[in-house]
Amino acid sequence: MKIMVKLRVNNEEIEIDENSTILDAAKQLGYKIPTLCYKKNLSVYGGCRICVVEDKKTGNLVISCATKVENGMEILTNSEKVRETRKGIFELILANHPFDCNLNCLTCSKNENCELQTLAKEIGITKLSYIPVEKDWEIDDTSLSIFRENSKCISCTRCIRTCKEIQHVGVLTLTERGPFTQVSTFMNKGMGNINCTNCGQCILSCPTGAIREVYHINEVLSVLNDNKKHVVVQTAPSVRIGLAEEFGYPPGTNVEGKMVTALRKMGFDKVFDTNFTADLTILEEGSEFIERFTKNENLPLITSCSPGWVKFAEDNMHDIIDNLSSCKSPQQMFGALAKSYYAKKSKIPKENIVSVSIMPCTAKKYEMNREEMKGDVDYVLTIREFANIIKAMGIDFRNLPDSQYDEPFGISTGAGVIFGASGGVMEAALRTAYELITGKELENIEFNDVRGLNGIKEAEIKIADKTVRVAVANGLENAYKLLQNKDKYHFIEIMACPGGCIGGGGEPFSCDDDIVEKRMKGIYAVDKTRKYRKSHENPAIKELYNEFLEKPLSEVSHKYLHTHYKKREYN
Repeated sequence: MKIMVKLRVNNEEIEIDENSTILDAAKQLGYKIPTLCYKKNLSVYGGCRICVVEDKKTGNLVISCATKVENGMEILTNSEKVRETRKGIFELILANHPFDCNLNCLTCSKNENCELQTLAKEIGITKLSYIPVEKDWEIDDTSLSIFRENSKCISCTRCIRTCKEIQHVGVLTLTERGPFTQVSTFMNKGMGNINCTNCGQCILSCPTGAIREVYHINEVLSVLNDNKKHVVVQTAPSVRIGLAEEFGYPPGTNVEGKMVTALRKMGFDKVFDTNFTADLTILEEGSEFIERFTKNENLPLITSCSPGWVKFAEDNMHDIIDNLSSCKSPQQMFGALAKSYYAKKSKIPKENIVSVSIMPCTAKKYEMNREEMKGDVDYVLTIREFANIIKAMGIDFRNLPDSQYDEPFGISTGAGVIFGASGGVMEAALRTAYELITGKELENIEFNDVRGLNGIKEAEIKIADKTVRVAVANGLENAYKLLQNKDKYHFIEIMACPGGCIGGGGEPFSCDDDIVEKRMKGIYAVDKTRKYRKSHENPAIKELYNEFLEKPLSEVSHKYLHTHYKKREYN
């Protein structure tokens, strides 16, 4: 039973659950209290102190994010004492930020998305009273996916808490003391030399530009200007939804047609859809599941299309390596086919083909460099990088006409589209596995039990005379919890990022739950519009098998579409 308490905030009375904070109460009444270290879904740190409010009865200042409400409290969120204190605290925070603020802001990855910039306006900062502390700031460029620049860090610990609490990895920590405090890795080894999964959730959680993706922008622009190269591009399922936000559309808007037109204007020779190889993944992975399920071997089958998840398993869960599907991710399947099947079909030497991916995922930059797959994909752009190139080229995105993907890798199904949402891979696989096993048409193809933002989802599916127990996890903490009881399932889908690819580290910076939910709805809306909604119905996939791959799990398909995973150890 909830116990309610009454208090007053800015002379307005409110009754609220006793476990709520002052910050919660103020928000419910429509008052915004500035925060930096606070972030929903993370433990409370209370370190930045920017959320101070005044207790009217005592005159004391308290931090609203960490102070529970009490009966009879009278809180002022915007008194003169509060305003002056916040300004002082904020100036002290800026004293640890780059001194040449204008230049650094202009070149920063978070320019116009920086919470410091926003707060400076809201709090009313017009001058700086303190000279920044001079020290050697750490720059970490060891990772293939993530770049850290500590001169922009404000020690809010949001990246640390995200890595530990949401992703069950915990590779970041605070080092040193006082004004010399920095975020670092174990023994200062760097992100590329430890068990970082490259998921990029730390990037989304950072309020400044202290963490960003490793850019491939200049390399892509260079090959687009090289007339000797045939440059092809693939776009992941969720890109057509996430990109919309970068150009002012409401979250969940599908801008696929304009996106394809923009890519042609950028100079790509062919514009393809990763949805095609998502469909291909289902044929291969679905067949792999049927084979394992029939033989009752290496169950549960666990999906392998999320490179952050695969890296987590290789680093931390050696006992389930054999359960991972041997399928490459759709990105890597595309890369392999672009330089084999497509090269042969188009009569272009594979050494002249440059394969570019546009992904919602920073871990894809790591994946393209995996030893066993290196060379299939040459460059990966996040959605943010992609949007920056469109803007830099002066392409008027909102006024572009719609256009279609190129063939042969432009035909896809609704099943391929829903790969972008947590549960989508499972649902797509079930649509196909059911019909391959039973030989009957599936009447209701929507599996609502595996949809939604819940961290762990379970379902039982009746296929012929068998009951298939499936589970879905998104976010690596949830994956870890789920896999403690893995033996009760036959098939498990895991996505490293909360919400799946629509919450990936390469998506637009706003990844609150309500925005991710709108993106998810956008994904499923696209599925409903597709002519084909089951991967095995894709006519281009059938043609690919007839002309090149022969059949799922054939020797040819294993050569190009499958790989292996390994246990990783760190010294």
